[in-house]
This record gives sequence, C-alpha cells and structure tokens, in this order.
Amino acid sequence: MKKDKKQSQYRWALTVFLMAVVLSAVLSLASESMLEGAGVAAALLMLALFIGLGILFDIIGVAVTAADPKPFHAMAAHKEKGAKESLMLLRNAGRVSSVCNDVVGDICGIVSGATGAVIVTQLQQALNLRTVLISVAVTALVSGMTIGGKALGKTVAIRKSTKVVYWSGRFLHLFHH
Repeated sequence: MKKDKKQSQYRWALTVFLMAVVLSAVLSLASESMLEGAGVAAALLMLALFIGLGILFDIIGVAVTAADPKPFHAMAAHKEKGAKESLMLLRNAGRVSSVCNDVVGDICGIVSGATGAVIVTQLQQALNLRTVLISVAVTALVSGMTIGGKALGKTVAIRKSTKVVYWSGRFLHLFHH
C-alpha cells in the first residue's frame, strides 16, 4: 500500500510538472504574440490581466482549503448546478490548491515579470531614457500589485470560501455537459 501511495505522489509531481511546462509555454507564447508590436497601454492591460489571473487563482486555491463541504452536500441533494463540481474541488483540495496557487499563480507571476520587462523596454524607448529607475519602478509596482492583491484575496477567500467554491463549481459545471 505504501508503494502505491509513493507511486501516486510521483505521478502527481510529474503531472504538475508537465502541466506547468505546457501552461507556461502557452501563456508565454500568447503574451509574446500579443505584446509584439503592441504599445505601452496594451502591455499594461496584458500585465493587469496576468496579475488579476494570478490573484483569482490564488483566491480559489485558498478557498478550497478553507471551505466547509456541508452546504455543498445540501446543494447537491437539491440538484443545484455546480454543487457536484464544488464537492469535487473540496475532495481534491490539496491538488486544486497546488494547481491554482503553485502552477497557475507562479506562472502568472513569471509571465507578469516578463511583461513588466517588455514595458520597461517600451518606456525606455518612448522616453529615450536608459535609467535603471524605470526598471526599479515597474518591478516594484508589479510586485506590490501582485503581493497586495494576493494578500487581499486571501482574506476574501477565507471569509467568503463557500461563495468562491460555489462560483468555481458553477463555472466548472458549464463544461460538464
């Protein structure tokens, strides 16, 4: 039995690794193709999208670890849309949290950092300045927005975990038919 559990852990680690590689490649490719030839405003919009996506998935990852399954059992008994999917998220809270917080959250952080570098280059060219201050300012703002957003998101995720899991389940329900 211990051998099966160990194999399952290795299989999960390999799955997460492959998921991270594929998702990272897809998001990086999408980011690169959208940013190519785009202006500073489009790059800032793309940056906000990646930061927001990272915060959203962080909220979901925390909420599934904090939510109580009891309301979802009642919802499932009443055949409410998304209740079964919510229970599936809660039964797999460790893996869901790992995917949301580590895989998606970390990839969004990396891609937003790369997007920030593109913005620095664009600003340096537009302003005809080669100062490190632009890089420091953009990096500080990206870090502050990401960390501050995730801190606020964690508070929301814990306080509103049932709602977050419910709406995540409702969203997943759209794909189960």
